[in-house]
Amino acid sequence: MEVSYREEEVASAASSVAGRLTAHGVPERLAGGDPTLWGEDAEAEAAAGLGWLALPRSSRELLPELGELAGRARAAGLTNVVLAGMGGAALAAEVICDTCDVPLTVLDTTDPAQVRRALAERLDDTVVVVASKSGTTVETDALLRVYEAAFAEAGLDPAGRFVVVTDPGSPLEKRAVEAGHALVTARPDVPPVGGRYAALSAYGLVPAALAGADVARLLDEAEEVLPLLSRDTGNPGLDLGAALGGAALAGRDKLVLEDQLSAINGLPHWIEQLVAESTGKQGRGILPVVAADPNGTGDELVVAIESDVGDVRVDGPLGAQFLVWEYATAIAALLLEVNPFDQPDVAESKENTTELLTYPDLPAGAPAFTDGPVEVYGAVRATDLPGLFAEVLHAIPGDGYLAVMAYLDRLAAFDAPVPVGADFEQMTDAWMMADAATLRALLALRTDRPVTFGWGPRFLHTTGQYHKGGPQNGVFLQITGEVAEDVAVPGRPYTLGRLQLAQALGDLGALETRGRPAVRLHLTDRAAGVARLLEAVQEA
Repeated sequence: MEVSYREEEVASAASSVAGRLTAHGVPERLAGGDPTLWGEDAEAEAAAGLGWLALPRSSRELLPELGELAGRARAAGLTNVVLAGMGGAALAAEVICDTCDVPLTVLDTTDPAQVRRALAERLDDTVVVVASKSGTTVETDALLRVYEAAFAEAGLDPAGRFVVVTDPGSPLEKRAVEAGHALVTARPDVPPVGGRYAALSAYGLVPAALAGADVARLLDEAEEVLPLLSRDTGNPGLDLGAALGGAALAGRDKLVLEDQLSAINGLPHWIEQLVAESTGKQGRGILPVVAADPNGTGDELVVAIESDVGDVRVDGPLGAQFLVWEYATAIAALLLEVNPFDQPDVAESKENTTELLTYPDLPAGAPAFTDGPVEVYGAVRATDLPGLFAEVLHAIPGDGYLAVMAYLDRLAAFDAPVPVGADFEQMTDAWMMADAATLRALLALRTDRPVTFGWGPRFLHTTGQYHKGGPQNGVFLQITGEVAEDVAVPGRPYTLGRLQLAQALGDLGALETRGRPAVRLHLTDRAAGVARLLEAVQEA
């Protein structure tokens, strides 16, 4: 595992802060799990969140159980693995499986169309991993209920088709025991782990092992780098953390992540959650920017995974990358003087959602204007979509960013019609022009400020903390869509579609109470609405 500086200013800043850290014994103290590093106010949460340092060794005790679970699933013909989890309970497993090229369906959504799509895929062969540390995550609860009903309706016994991963004593543990589901809980004698630091715990390993990934190898890779993390020199975690924190202190707080040449697939999305949720608070933080080209502005730090294109290069296998990025993020938070283990601004969106679901009708308000299949909500001066996009781009502060947040089916673009006899490039073009995520790239062409994109409610468990707790320099563009075919949530007084819209409105309210400018675009026809957005932004 190696971290190398490729820009003199970065190297100088990193060297300066690393010197201060080593003078106070920080590398050895962090590697030893010292919870006092981040101050008295953070000590209790740090003590309850540093267990990730022990995972390369302690998680080995899971391997026999994981082998048994995977063997039973294969023997029963359950080869279609679905992961119902959010944030840290989903992102690491997704990276592991994509990198190992084994199939895993990740459902970190409440979008009815995306859930219906998964339900239609080989239900007879499906095993569902339900992962939630607290056991109270609303999305996970809804998906569990939906799948239980789907199995029962198909005449399939739900008891043998779920593997529940949760912390000891959670409501989900009790429910799993009562229902006869397979259960994997964190061991009570091992130090606890926060969700975004849980890549090498049961939350990352159980779904990956069921899907067929070599999880023992991941632990080997992490354990090999572990002894380096207590060193003052030759410590990749310290080198990376000093670069991230040192750059942020110098005003380079936009972290552009580059991985186009890496054999590791999707790591920037996991890093995005880790860094944004750990550092984005008290008006400070580091903003990760994924799937974007650098703008060459003075507030960017480009970090490349196994590539020479950045200011910092990070080389190493996936298991080591997980551990080193976790260590580096804890170091960066220390330099920024924030607690890396809390998420103080996440709860408000959840509370808003819960309250909204008690209303007879969701208070969507009246649109400021309508442009074809798109209704626009918010305090705007524009009267059409091209004008709105120009207005939004102009509103981004000189040190700020634009965040696009889409509460839609992230696989819907693959339903777009393609020309008969089209080659792969033509199919890709057709899919791109039906994909809401293309909006990010088109907006980025029109500004030198970072443009981020997140699928809702997935991003609420990743960048959502930074949006509300980070610097007051974000502009927010939310996209919601009309639901054509909804999905009931058995035992709950709402559907997935109602829950999804309540989550969007709840987060919008949390942004607005903090004075953060936000506009909601509602697609009355999803496919036509996405097409109109992409057309309009090119006219802006």
